[in-house]
Amino acid sequence: MMRNNHEEDYILGDMDTEALRHYGHQVVDWMVDYLTEPQKYPILPRSTAGEIAQRLPIHPPEQPESMDAILSDLERIIIPGLTHWNSAGFMGYFGLSASGPSILAEMFDATFNVTRMLWRTSPSATEVEQVVLKWLREMLGLPDDMFGMLHHNSAIVHALLAAREAIPDALIACSGMGGRTDLPRLCLYVSQEGHTSIDKAAIVLGIGLEGVRKIRTDIALRMDIEALELAIREDLQAGYLPFAVVATVGTTSTTSIDPVVDIAAICQRYKLWLHVDAAYAGAAALVPEKRWILEGCEQADSLSVNPHKWLFTNFNCSAFFTRQPDILKTALSLTPAYLEHTENTSELMPDLMDYDFSLPHRFPALKLWMVMRYFGREGLARRIAEHCRLAQLLEGWIALSSEFECMAPVPLSVVCLRAHPAILEDGQALDRLNERILQRVNAEGSFFLSHTRVRGRYTLRVAISHIRTSEEHVYKVWDALQRCLQVELSMLRRPPATRPQLHMLNLPARPL
Repeated sequence: MMRNNHEEDYILGDMDTEALRHYGHQVVDWMVDYLTEPQKYPILPRSTAGEIAQRLPIHPPEQPESMDAILSDLERIIIPGLTHWNSAGFMGYFGLSASGPSILAEMFDATFNVTRMLWRTSPSATEVEQVVLKWLREMLGLPDDMFGMLHHNSAIVHALLAAREAIPDALIACSGMGGRTDLPRLCLYVSQEGHTSIDKAAIVLGIGLEGVRKIRTDIALRMDIEALELAIREDLQAGYLPFAVVATVGTTSTTSIDPVVDIAAICQRYKLWLHVDAAYAGAAALVPEKRWILEGCEQADSLSVNPHKWLFTNFNCSAFFTRQPDILKTALSLTPAYLEHTENTSELMPDLMDYDFSLPHRFPALKLWMVMRYFGREGLARRIAEHCRLAQLLEGWIALSSEFECMAPVPLSVVCLRAHPAILEDGQALDRLNERILQRVNAEGSFFLSHTRVRGRYTLRVAISHIRTSEEHVYKVWDALQRCLQVELSMLRRPPATRPQLHMLNLPARPL
């Protein structure tokens, strides 16, 4: 019999276990319905800024509230304000998806509530992490001697921190950077297509934005090798200290792939740390035909791959590998008295807090372990290959169209395109047209697309990497793009005074 948690003898302690069982079943049933009925909600919320906050009480609750009331408000207030990233029609940024086994693992993680610091604070958390990262290295074809660990999403900070510590005789972790006359300006190098997390890491680590050199790209939007070497030489001549290069395998805007082999050769010549950012695209190496994308990465000092981007694992699961873990440990190993211990497990299993600046740490390896076991290498590879096939299919439809064009090569599963009808040639007019198409597609509710700029031009992105995205979804988003273009072209033929502005586009949701 379920007890009332408002009775006097249940004021203290946790939720009654029978109540937990009851509501747990109810929540899981809701979760399954949510995943199987994506058309129930528009992907982008209809709420305006501040609307959700206004519907919540100003003051915290003084008395306990029933779980029925809480769940009702979740449905009534919270859900309408969500952007539904876990929908098959979410094709903006990268189509991140939490698969079934990943969701179940997250429930276990919350129930266990362990933290991975020392080995002894949760041996399973440390040892499962080391095993699944060994599996991931094997799946991706990376060297066995690369040390690995999982992060929430801070691999680039750890990579550049290690690169900074590797500068001979600098001892920055100990002595710092401020006020030193013996330390020239540090310089790191990344292509113009590199992720802004690199800039933020430079700010956090005291390198500053002026120390980040943006290298031009070639016709395929890859880092230009000659420009990289020229920049390094110029900085050396100016008395600066080059210390790291970040090569990107799968840039966020266009998924271009830097020539890692050539970059590695330059890094070896000038004794620079090479980090490879393969956050999105690294997972594609599971597919035998795509293994080439990680060519040269075995020479990198560090590399990152995010299972939460294309391995169907929910957020906060970023894999970081390095060939020089001792340098990272030198920079970050600090043990306060309350964590001192006498066990010597380091030869078998590390205390991962010695390689990590963030504490406490959850158990992200659990969800990756469950995902890898449930789908297997072959199942994961087939799903990634299918996403690449769907991108090629869309690219083919665009090539046959007289009104759309691809704006970048399509090596993986992201298609960059724009409308370019014959009646418009002015660049700014085309930018405005494509912005309106994006607004209109997103306003309909069935899909969400994002944009970027390719060589300065406004570009639409269709990212196909959600585990539930099918050929039907890709066909329908292509249909939506063509249909919205025709609507916009009809608008252009109307007198300017009667044309709706972008902020006026608030169309009803159109189900799949």
